[in-house]
Amino acid sequence: MTYPQITLFVIFASVFALLLWGRWRYDLVAFAALLTGVVAGVVPSDQAFSGFGHPATLIVALVLIVSAGLVNSGAVQLITRTLVDAARPLGTHIAIMGGIGAVLSAFMNNVAALALLMPVDLQTAKKAKRDPGLSLMPLSFATILGGMVTMIGTPPNIIIATIREDSMGEPFGMFDFAPVGLVASLAGLVFVSLIGWRLIPRPESAGNAADQLMELGDYVAELTVPKKSKLVGQKLHDIYDEAEKADTAVIGLVRGGARLYGNSRNRTIQAGDALVIEAAPDAIDEFRTTYGLEFADPERKKRTDALSEGLSLTEVVVTENARIRGKTALSVGLAWRQNTILLGISRRGARITKQVRKTEIRNGDILLLLTPAESQAEVIDWLGCLPLAERGFNVTQNEKTWLAIGLFAAAVAAASFGLIYLPIALGIVVALFALTRIVPLAEIYGHVEWPVVVLLGSMIPLGQALESSGGTELIAGSLIGLTEGLPAWAILTVLMVVTMTLSDVLNNTATTIVAAPVGIAMANSLGVNADPFLMAVAVAASCAFLTPIGHKNNTLILGPGGYRFGDYWRMGLPLEAIVIAVSIPAILVFWPL
Repeated sequence: MTYPQITLFVIFASVFALLLWGRWRYDLVAFAALLTGVVAGVVPSDQAFSGFGHPATLIVALVLIVSAGLVNSGAVQLITRTLVDAARPLGTHIAIMGGIGAVLSAFMNNVAALALLMPVDLQTAKKAKRDPGLSLMPLSFATILGGMVTMIGTPPNIIIATIREDSMGEPFGMFDFAPVGLVASLAGLVFVSLIGWRLIPRPESAGNAADQLMELGDYVAELTVPKKSKLVGQKLHDIYDEAEKADTAVIGLVRGGARLYGNSRNRTIQAGDALVIEAAPDAIDEFRTTYGLEFADPERKKRTDALSEGLSLTEVVVTENARIRGKTALSVGLAWRQNTILLGISRRGARITKQVRKTEIRNGDILLLLTPAESQAEVIDWLGCLPLAERGFNVTQNEKTWLAIGLFAAAVAAASFGLIYLPIALGIVVALFALTRIVPLAEIYGHVEWPVVVLLGSMIPLGQALESSGGTELIAGSLIGLTEGLPAWAILTVLMVVTMTLSDVLNNTATTIVAAPVGIAMANSLGVNADPFLMAVAVAASCAFLTPIGHKNNTLILGPGGYRFGDYWRMGLPLEAIVIAVSIPAILVFWPL
């Protein structure tokens, strides 16, 4: 191997190792890898930032803004309002919700599609008095499956299309992915709605899940003891029985800003102490009212109440790109910036042992917030979190629904018939959405997932360097040697299994950037058409169903669904096998070698 090949292999191995470790965010890892490649001389300096202007990067950013416009205009809600019914049997509900999610994901970012439908599914589960964990995972998988149908449905398809243009002179069209994607999606949806949801393990206590708050688990919260409280002077253990009757567990005491450990149950409660309790939101408020307690930041609460016409409790799930992820409520300035108090944190499988406001927030945590009633939406958007219940207000612009749909449909049609380059068509839609205020100008950049943009912009030059150095041919040669003498379908199967395995543990964007050139090199070595190999990579890179870290949608449902890391493979493994089984014949039929 040459020096560039060795260096690039080491860089990619390091990137994959760091992504698996998960300590540092993927965009920082990718950008550091790019700079390392430039310093090492394996990525030309004049091409270091070419990935940020690459069509794939631009399309991903534009699709996110267009998705926001479709939501703001009420175009998506128009569908969900008319088709969702809590009275339906679970299998029928999963089939309908999954179908809606798949269709939406074909034309908008699949993370955005799930973010829109998840609160609807949670509310439906609550009304139907069933565990939302039975339907959230099927919904997540359905939105992932639907993204495979069009070029803009998922980043891997966008990357595959642009890599084909770079390597073969012409990109895939908008609906070139549809024949194979539809076959895989339909087979997956049938499995998920008929059999898959039955494989999801549920705890024995899940039978009465609807009696709790959407089975999201209790929150750990802090309540301050004021001078006039009847608790002053009592021993902590004296209130255990009464607390238990109110479905509240007193788990600690905070005094002088420090958590008291050890034999805190025998401590005498003093004015200014904070009780650390674990309970559902209703029980928290009941306990607070019974004993005349204050919120953990009483001064802030008074100011918040004075500045608004009322206060509102809201529950949000922390997403991967949330502003507060990896930080505390204090460090992010939640109180002084947004006049919002963090009342509690729900974290499946882990007990909160620090003060709530000083606890580092993790991806998938569920936060209970006390916000000014009139600014609830702004606070949630500022945090970048997802509300877990339908918001009590209407933020859609229903009068612009058909305008948004018409503009988007015209752009898709023009790009599909080759009348205009897709990034230009999407750019025009974004500009018109801004001019018509479907997406306010001040909010446009807030809808772009900048970590994904940085990841793409950083990984594309590295992928191009690996290809130009001959590294992808080495990998392709190894896979061909492994499959020597096997028929074409077996070679495609090996490529799909390898790609799918990587996608289950790594970011699907990074997986595609490496796997697509390998597929092209394998086709060239065999002297056959490269398109079947690119289609195999596109499908496999999108199908990450075994873990909660393989796809953002799987991470998003982890907390609200009450899942554990090992729950996903039970439905995900047979689903991946089905996708491979139906995709290989479809690829060979629609994209012959």
